[in-house]
Amino acid sequence: MFEIIKSGGWLMVPIILCSIGAMGIIVERFWSLQKKKILPSELVPQVWRLFQEQKLDAAALRRLKTGSPLGCILAAGLANSHHGREVMKQCIEEAGRKVVHALERYLNTLGTIALITPLLGLLGTVLGMIQVFSALMQHGAGDPRVLAGGISVALITTAAGLTVAIPSLIFHRYFERLVDEYVVNMEEEALRLVDILHGEREEY
Repeated sequence: MFEIIKSGGWLMVPIILCSIGAMGIIVERFWSLQKKKILPSELVPQVWRLFQEQKLDAAALRRLKTGSPLGCILAAGLANSHHGREVMKQCIEEAGRKVVHALERYLNTLGTIALITPLLGLLGTVLGMIQVFSALMQHGAGDPRVLAGGISVALITTAAGLTVAIPSLIFHRYFERLVDEYVVNMEEEALRLVDILHGEREEY
């Protein structure tokens, strides 16, 4: 394996660094974007019970806000419940935008890695072909070993770049879709709670 990497030339270094970064982001996002952390299943009924028992004081709202992304959105609406339904909805939307930004953390970096690694591989291909043609000019085509180094750079870097880019792109699209689903679910739960508080839906 080391010999293959060595044959790819110096461009293998940034490709390998990109692969390490992509792997770290993928593992971190899988850990952070667990449904039980984003959308605790019993959170909304618990909040409703606390509201009925008039226990949603400032301390309870702070715990709710820091407990989960859904809790953050609910807390923003409940903190302004005395201002009316429209104000609650606006506060929920504002909090939702902040939550989305947090949920999409590192996804831009992962997308960038998916874009630049094929370009690094292509650059390695170009440099390898330049090396091949330089060897042809100096030594002719009589000795295949003279051309081997340039061909190795041309092929190995391209393969390495694609090997990193393809899974990075797949997971980038997967996490984006997952975040979109979470956002829709959180908005539905928050607006449902708003409607219940204002008597427009049945209770939990």
